[in-house]
Amino acid sequence: MGRVAAPGTGGLVVSLLSVVPCLSCPQPSTAGPGLRDMSNSGCALQGTPAAPGPDTYKGWLFKWTNYLKGYQRRWFVLSNGLLSYYRTQAEMAHTCRGTINLSTAHIDTEDSCNIVLSNGGRTYHLKASCEVERQRWVTALELAKAKAIRMMNNQSDDSGDEEPSSQSEKSELHSSLKSLTNKLDDLSTCNDLIAKHGAALQRSLSELENLKLPAESSEKIKSVNERATLFRITSNAMINACRDFLDLAETHSRKWHRALQYEREQRVRLEETIEQLAKQHNSLERACRGTPGLSSNTTGVTNTAKGNVQAVKGEASDEDEDTEYFDAMEDAPAFITVTTDPKQHRRSGSNLSSASGSHPEDWHLEDNVFHSSQEGGYCGSKRKDLLPKKRRRTRIPDKPNYSLNLWSIMKNCIGKELSKIPMPVNFNEPLSMLQRLTEDLEYHELLDKAAKCENPIEQMCFVAAFSVSSYSTTVYRTAKPFNPLLGETYELDRLEDLGFRSICEQVSHHPPAAAHHVYSRNGWNLWQEITIASKFRGKYLSIMPLGDIHLEFPATGNHYVWKKVTSTVHNIIVGKLWIDQSGDIEITNYKTKDKCQMKFTPYSYFSRDIARKVTGVVTDPNRKAHYVLSGTWDEKMECAKIVQSSQGNGSAEGKQKTVYQTLPPKLLWKKYPLPENAENMYFFSELALTLNEPDDSTAPTDSRLRPDQRLMENGKWDEANVEKQRLEEKQRAVRRKREAQAVEALEEGNDYEGYQPLWFERKVDPHTGELICIYKGGYWECKEKQDWSKCPDIF
Repeated sequence: MGRVAAPGTGGLVVSLLSVVPCLSCPQPSTAGPGLRDMSNSGCALQGTPAAPGPDTYKGWLFKWTNYLKGYQRRWFVLSNGLLSYYRTQAEMAHTCRGTINLSTAHIDTEDSCNIVLSNGGRTYHLKASCEVERQRWVTALELAKAKAIRMMNNQSDDSGDEEPSSQSEKSELHSSLKSLTNKLDDLSTCNDLIAKHGAALQRSLSELENLKLPAESSEKIKSVNERATLFRITSNAMINACRDFLDLAETHSRKWHRALQYEREQRVRLEETIEQLAKQHNSLERACRGTPGLSSNTTGVTNTAKGNVQAVKGEASDEDEDTEYFDAMEDAPAFITVTTDPKQHRRSGSNLSSASGSHPEDWHLEDNVFHSSQEGGYCGSKRKDLLPKKRRRTRIPDKPNYSLNLWSIMKNCIGKELSKIPMPVNFNEPLSMLQRLTEDLEYHELLDKAAKCENPIEQMCFVAAFSVSSYSTTVYRTAKPFNPLLGETYELDRLEDLGFRSICEQVSHHPPAAAHHVYSRNGWNLWQEITIASKFRGKYLSIMPLGDIHLEFPATGNHYVWKKVTSTVHNIIVGKLWIDQSGDIEITNYKTKDKCQMKFTPYSYFSRDIARKVTGVVTDPNRKAHYVLSGTWDEKMECAKIVQSSQGNGSAEGKQKTVYQTLPPKLLWKKYPLPENAENMYFFSELALTLNEPDDSTAPTDSRLRPDQRLMENGKWDEANVEKQRLEEKQRAVRRKREAQAVEALEEGNDYEGYQPLWFERKVDPHTGELICIYKGGYWECKEKQDWSKCPDIF
């Protein structure tokens, strides 16, 4: 059968596809119009283009709608890397029922006739009338996807996805447009000259033919006249084609000019409006600071009903294609805590136990893991008992005072992915995203303590405190870490002094994803694969880490899984940058089914609650609450044992709040103070200061060896920007080569494996059922041998 070829031959290929017969379907028995006009001719109709174009493929397919309607016949249009569908061909003029972007979509085949397209939370289940027709669509979709990826990457930046737009590039664009206009003028002039000289030549030859000359000369003149006539016919055809081209070019040129002028005016108005709104918002916020709070918000934990987006087959209707379907989770009711006296609690324990279901003997503080002084806590002091064998650095060069307007860069990037925004190192900090992931281990002692817990409920409290502690270093850290290059790694080997070793690898570039694995000889292992999704919304920047964090204690088999919350950077346009964490975390112990639901309350000027507040409740499989967690993500976390729970009076909104009577809280975690002069060292913590310390024994792909990052740390920002561009162009060339190999393999019908991580491999997680990069081993063995022959040259 015909194969869909590379762009440029699309019209011919679509025509080929349209005449390939389907051997498994009945063919029309009578002669009639072409395939494009056969409205009910079975399989042949499904993939037939209604109006062949160079990059367009159209036809009928059956699409799953819901369990009531089943598969419904829909008109699909594949164009410019987008697959859209309509109920009828007539709807193409006014109503699109849904569109899926192939550049980030996954194409799969369920059986001989079915096609499954998935992109994030959206999934299309399609069915062709026969296998041959299915194969036509799959081939067209695969090549359209390859072209869409290639087009996207032709404009990409390797640590982002777009090359910076500079004044020189704008000048070059204007110069190209001017040259094109001059060429069109030249073509018009040549057109007129050919017509003029052709007519003159024809007249001259006619005059020669009328002269009285010998017979031999007359024959030659006649022959020349015939050739001149052929030349005139050919010239006229060329003149007509040139005239048509000129008319078309002039028409489109005027149209494009008007559209460009309109877009420029709209952009200027949008920039002015956004800046004005931001200033008004900033003034309103300043005014609100002096206004008393409207009302006091009661402490509470709520769990959103929107969980992880699931790709579902059933849809409510064709018109509700944008509706997202979620796994529902019951809302954790808002609660109020009341602290009770331990002595009074012991005297009346028998009475309280009937209300909460607990036993009085379980409430003695000295019998559980939280027996410690509240002032000291487990993490209130530094690691005095651990004496490092290697002296670590305690400072880095001070941050230079470079002035640069962030809004001048960000205003061109509203609504775009953060990883696709090209920015100079002036807005970075001298650490990569891999090092920032490793920095989550700052308070690893919480996990060391958790490993010693025999009670999984108490262990959950330490795990919850650890999940909150990873945000403590972000309160002043508004700078952007370096986007790792594909294949970049980062190791932190602190096995001798801190008892753990960590390895990270950038396993994907589009979308950017990093895999992380930590082994601790103190009885725990942690691994995660995090993809950073981010959007710039004009006044603020939202950063949404996607992916699960896994923590396992091998001695007990307890396996905890949770996700990170959303980070938001405010005051991008005016005012001082500040960062906030908001959202919900649900930590699940997959062995015991215990859960901890925590809420990170977003900051509000109208709330009397403390800023950066975090609250949570630890429950067992029967949903009975055992501990209440409270604190802030930038300072400390405490837990209090619940001795009684009851339903309180209804609130103003009509909701009943649960009242938890608890013992006095105990300190779980407290933030370490920042080093001296931290404000001039990017507000790095003591651990962060050591992360980029040079180490000759690491892999050649380690972030410590990244030259632009090292230059920035040393204060050489101009040189760092030049080096950053070199690294991006180097990776861009490698990516283009890889994509060319993929397209070549696809056109030849061969499988292309694509990029594979060096130290991690993709496996299905048995607990969550998701595909995740798991450490496959080998790194520390290669480090011991100092054999880095497998590592690519990325720097």
